[in-house]
Amino acid sequence: MVDLSEFEDICPYTDEEAANALHKVASHPYIAAGSKFIFPDESPDFLSKLLLQVNSINDFQIMVMSKLVERVIATTVKNFSYDGVSNLVESKGKFLAMSNHRDIILDPAISNLVMFRNGIMMSEIAVGSNLITNDFIEALIRSNRMVKVVRGITARELYLSSRKLSEYIRLTITSGNSSIWLAQRQGRTKDGLDLTEQGLLKMLDMSGTKSFNENFAELNIIPFSISYEFEPCDIMKAREMMISRREKYVKQPGEDWASIMYGINQWKGNVHLNIGKPLSEQELAVAAMCDKNDRYQNIRHFVDLRVIDGYRLWNNNFIAYDLRNHTYKYSDRYTAEDKEAFVTYMEKQLDTVEKELNRDELRSIFLDIYANPIVSKQMLSMTF
Repeated sequence: MVDLSEFEDICPYTDEEAANALHKVASHPYIAAGSKFIFPDESPDFLSKLLLQVNSINDFQIMVMSKLVERVIATTVKNFSYDGVSNLVESKGKFLAMSNHRDIILDPAISNLVMFRNGIMMSEIAVGSNLITNDFIEALIRSNRMVKVVRGITARELYLSSRKLSEYIRLTITSGNSSIWLAQRQGRTKDGLDLTEQGLLKMLDMSGTKSFNENFAELNIIPFSISYEFEPCDIMKAREMMISRREKYVKQPGEDWASIMYGINQWKGNVHLNIGKPLSEQELAVAAMCDKNDRYQNIRHFVDLRVIDGYRLWNNNFIAYDLRNHTYKYSDRYTAEDKEAFVTYMEKQLDTVEKELNRDELRSIFLDIYANPIVSKQMLSMTF
């Protein structure tokens, strides 16, 4: 049994803690609404009664969370597909899933559902502390194998917090206690460009006690790439980016929670999850031969290669690219009806934000969100 006592402020609840927390929130007013969504054919108090029966994190994930994600897929997804599961099976539970990040909750939730469907133990999930705004939310996400990533702290505090997080991730994976899901960057990708943050890789290396390539080899990084036909919270992302061009964007109270709920309920069309091959010993050896920051840049490129290559393009991406660039380059990838439907959807989304925001600029940003995955693939083909 691995001793995680020094990490109790950031690690998920124990089974006993999860059961106690979930029993307490079983009577919360939001539970009835959740029950109606997840279990529409059952009585309004079904979820409440179910939470009272939870005795472990596995109980909660199997009895509630997997049902929630299956329900989201059934009601907001046209077709859901995935590939690369064999890469997880071969890793025998010891891996760091480094994923692109398009939706706050659904990216890791869908990844865990794929693991559950294939008999693989679900991962712990690294989540920003900014999402823990009250006891109710904390009870739910820490009972769902959440690892807390502390945000909004001083530089000195950030160093100590990053070191502790790095040590926890390494110990959890190398001991075989659990795999971990980690976004490739802080916060969601808002512009459609999936790029790994170098600082994240430096954080992971902080806890290493061996050579550079051995430190990364024992983490067994497996890149994940999730692709949504309709980008979660697309108009909210476009609005934030537009405002950020002029002033520091300040989130309003409850904005993250609103994004979570919007992402869950929004129509997503087709969704695909690609699970890439782990970074190889040869790639890590190549990175290790470089100097200082170039080492991390190489690791970053190897992760980006798999994420971008594994990203599946949809009609909306090709339509947006042609509209944004005033071309017909990809006109063979969609029909006139497809284009008309996307334009109608886009204009409807643009109508939901403040009228004083410049419509043309907002439209360009919106189109970039959908067009940039194509730009990424084009750049990738020139880089590698």
